[in-house]
Amino acid sequence: RIVNRYGDNPAGMVESAMEFLRIAEDEGFTNIVLSMKSSNPIVMIEAYRLLVRRLDEEGLQPYPLHLGVTEAGDGEDGRVKSAVGIGTLLEDGLGDTIRVSLTEEPEAEIPVAKALAARFDAALGGHTSTGTGTDPVHLHYVRTHSRHVAVIGGENLPRVVADLRGCTVTNEHDLAGIGHHYDAHTDKWTMTDQAAEFVVVGDAPLPFMPPSGIRQIVDADVWQAGTDKLYRVPLWTHATYAAATDRHSVMNVIDLTTSDPVVDVMRGLQNDPTVVVILRGVSDRPYREVRDVFRSIRAEGIDVPVILSATAASTDLDAVLLEVCTDIGSVLADGFGDGVLLRLDAPEIRQNERLSFTTRLAFGLLQATRLRMTKTEYISCPSCGRTLFDLQETTATIRNVTDHLKGVKIGIMGCIVNGPGEMADADYGYVGSG
Repeated sequence: RIVNRYGDNPAGMVESAMEFLRIAEDEGFTNIVLSMKSSNPIVMIEAYRLLVRRLDEEGLQPYPLHLGVTEAGDGEDGRVKSAVGIGTLLEDGLGDTIRVSLTEEPEAEIPVAKALAARFDAALGGHTSTGTGTDPVHLHYVRTHSRHVAVIGGENLPRVVADLRGCTVTNEHDLAGIGHHYDAHTDKWTMTDQAAEFVVVGDAPLPFMPPSGIRQIVDADVWQAGTDKLYRVPLWTHATYAAATDRHSVMNVIDLTTSDPVVDVMRGLQNDPTVVVILRGVSDRPYREVRDVFRSIRAEGIDVPVILSATAASTDLDAVLLEVCTDIGSVLADGFGDGVLLRLDAPEIRQNERLSFTTRLAFGLLQATRLRMTKTEYISCPSCGRTLFDLQETTATIRNVTDHLKGVKIGIMGCIVNGPGEMADADYGYVGSG
């Protein structure tokens, strides 16, 4: 009945919950915790935000909220989806308990949940915060479109930018970590489905002819002194760009942080059709300051494309993943951003591994926020007492023979209780029986 009227969406989820709440409150029963889980982080975020609004509108008490991205899957994918969904709502000031749902051993879930919660322990006083949970700008997901500059913004897919500054790049094989592979025998390049489209090289341009699938972003003074002023793109500060007389005719990238007067700078750039901004937050929890920048520039009608940037220095890759997914993923989940640039300053980790991790994570963020599908999407439950077969082994087997199906969503469920509902978003479903 609910699905027929509302569809399989957050509005239907919320109405179903409200229907039971009205009955319970009429009977004086209030020992209730509300959970609006979904395997899609965007649906999950919108459902909780809408629920809080509806509780307030109907004068019902603000019940405790249990947060989770259900059937998130395993490995990095499961952690990315969980961090985006749970982290965004914790940043809103919503949530009292959390569950990280991974298709792994149960004890693997607890460290992820603890790490997510730790960032907010000192900051949150409960889910009744007047954060974005009741903000109409973010109540319903809307993708904010910027203008078209070269292959960034407009109707283009969000781009992934690799940061090679501080890396030692001596030959073509050093680009393997960002998805570009060179065959010396044929003198040809191949690129994976998760290959960066831009590389920031700073003052050290690549010492060889780059593959056609990428463009180099070089420091502005290097660009001005060089001979290749078409295929290389200059990187400016807002001060050097304002003073420059020699600029790229198609695309100029301006590097900004939230400590700069970002809105004022972008207001001055609105009439320049060549500008793309790289924006990085500088606080320990930059989501809100970056989000506020987007709110301000969109309110003024400024549609300059913005690439979201984050830098981490830890050797704990799990911690970096959760931090970046909360900070950058939350902004993407609010519909903002035209690309992602991640940098890992951890020389203790091999260069190729650092580049591979940040590139993979950038694409994982875009997939989790449903902005760009570059691999198979798995919706797999964490297993429980109802599961009568080895779900982890089965998931691994299915993944092994289907992980080349880019963009296909496959649901792998342990029983019929959650299966039909969570597989509604999938193209193919697998339910085991024992």
